[in-house]
Amino acid sequence: MTENDGSGRRWSIGELAKATGVTIRTLYHYEEIGLVPASERTASGHRRYTEADLRRLYRVRALRGLGLSLDEIARVLDRPGDDLTALRALLGAQLAELDLRAARIVQLKEQISGLLWLLDKTIMPDAEKFMATLELHSVYESYFSQELRDHLARRRAELGEERMEGFRAQWLDLLRQVHRHMLDGTPVEDPRVQHLTTQWEAMAAGLQTGDQQVDDRLTEAGMALWRDSGPELSAELSRQIDWLDAGDLPAIMHYFERVRKVRDTPGAQGDEETPGAP
Repeated sequence: MTENDGSGRRWSIGELAKATGVTIRTLYHYEEIGLVPASERTASGHRRYTEADLRRLYRVRALRGLGLSLDEIARVLDRPGDDLTALRALLGAQLAELDLRAARIVQLKEQISGLLWLLDKTIMPDAEKFMATLELHSVYESYFSQELRDHLARRRAELGEERMEGFRAQWLDLLRQVHRHMLDGTPVEDPRVQHLTTQWEAMAAGLQTGDQQVDDRLTEAGMALWRDSGPELSAELSRQIDWLDAGDLPAIMHYFERVRKVRDTPGAQGDEETPGAP
């Protein structure tokens, strides 16, 4: 029963649970870990919660609702009431975590969209196509660690779907042009090919995170993925790009690397053999 002895109201544990929506079991746990102990006891040993206890409990619930752990909440509540440093740091970390979760959701949406694309192509894709798609995810993850995938997901979320679609369209256009020059036997030192390489790298720069170390690791992983692209990746891309044959992608990337080598190596221009040269 609620008590009031003139110094403020008091609540029993059952009354507090009913008033706040927190279970009695949770209140016992909060007291056990020292988070919200009852300030008073009756002569018979029953807990009595004061108005200060109630306010503390509401703060715990509010911080819990923001996703903070009980240990983090305890650190916040241990600070003086006017010290916002700990709370600001924890909320900042929590916001960063929520941003990461949102970016991972975007990443998951893209994966599901890929499966839906398969469903749109046929009434029911066969098991081999589904397995190929799943293998693609496995190949991608073998080159990009979870940390790098998180950086990419965050960057995609920052850019937005419209800009990402623009990057995809630009990438396909550049890929088509490089592919045509490769088939035509255009020398790698040709200014037209060199210009396409510059455009390709400028587009890649637009996707960078701004952290040089991370961007270098992403570039290295990406080049390794394309260079080593196996039949699963090539076959999937050839299904999505009607003018691309399954064996073209490794050849395109090899051609592209030769173009970069000529440009980046002093005195190398003119020394490279053109495709198909004896």
